[in-house]
Amino acid sequence: MNNLTTLGWDVGGAHLKAVQIDASGKVLAASQVYCALWRGLKELDLAIDQVLNTFNATQALAIQHAVTMTGELADIFPNRHAGVMQIVTLLQQKLVGEIRYFVGEKGFISFEKVAENTTHIASMNWLASLQYLATYAQQALFIDIGSTTTDIALITEGKPFVLGFNDGARMQYDELVYTGVVRTPLMAIAQKIAFNGQLANVAAEHFATTADVYTLTGDLPLAENMAETADGAEKSEEASARRIARMIGWDAQDAPISAWRNLAYAFRSAQLQQIQQAVLRQISTLGDCRGVSVIGAGAGDFLVSKLAQQLGFRYESIATFIDADNDKTRNMAALCFPAYAVARLASQC
Repeated sequence: MNNLTTLGWDVGGAHLKAVQIDASGKVLAASQVYCALWRGLKELDLAIDQVLNTFNATQALAIQHAVTMTGELADIFPNRHAGVMQIVTLLQQKLVGEIRYFVGEKGFISFEKVAENTTHIASMNWLASLQYLATYAQQALFIDIGSTTTDIALITEGKPFVLGFNDGARMQYDELVYTGVVRTPLMAIAQKIAFNGQLANVAAEHFATTADVYTLTGDLPLAENMAETADGAEKSEEASARRIARMIGWDAQDAPISAWRNLAYAFRSAQLQQIQQAVLRQISTLGDCRGVSVIGAGAGDFLVSKLAQQLGFRYESIATFIDADNDKTRNMAALCFPAYAVARLASQC
């Protein structure tokens, strides 16, 4: 099957990511589509159609599909097993060609074996990324900061070095941190925040998200900010200022835009500190940090770069591990890295 085009899928709860590669591993196309899966499977159905139409792959016969996912966590499903089964059933109906599902250290399986392996399929996209990277990096700390979560994992001697293999264990070991640069409510970042030289209490309300923070700091391009805003309004700097002001009980007109931008930087620092604490826990397991580089991925890779600088580690973008003809395609594949990684892994076996 190594002569086939491979389409890798990462089915998330808020985004569908897909990357198509040729037989040599070069990226042919990459796409991220907003997919509010909590509203129902119809959202995923439409997102799949959008990707296939963009890739012109609806009738491709010389194609294989490789799938990983986290979407089974969406609260439309009663449990992970049901979520995996319903997502997989839809994919079987929609996709043409051979479809294989990533089961972590076990590799890939066909649809017939999914029901008995749902625990190994659920939320394994981070491991696809790690396994692919481990073929290129001997000593590294991989940090993928996405829209909702942050994955932190070590590679030592060219092999993944992790303690947890499900969400519960990974959260316990700080290998999975529920914080991201788009969808995270600001009340989850801090209870108190610096504003105008004082500490202000943060409202326990879903008034604003991290997308507002990084819109104001200029770190988050609009193309990577696909999620809905907390109030359903526009994504301009003025609207972000209005939302972030509410977090501390103010209105945007009570202070100049520069004040709300400074508040955004305060939330940025608080989130960075949150991630740094988890990173330091991983680093503490290493006896010798010499030769370790930090590899950043996801919509929040700009935070990874900053974190590496603060900790004194060499930073590498995940884009350097992706083969593509141009930067635009490479950067989109980097944003969708688990989809790229699962496609590469499938094409090699």
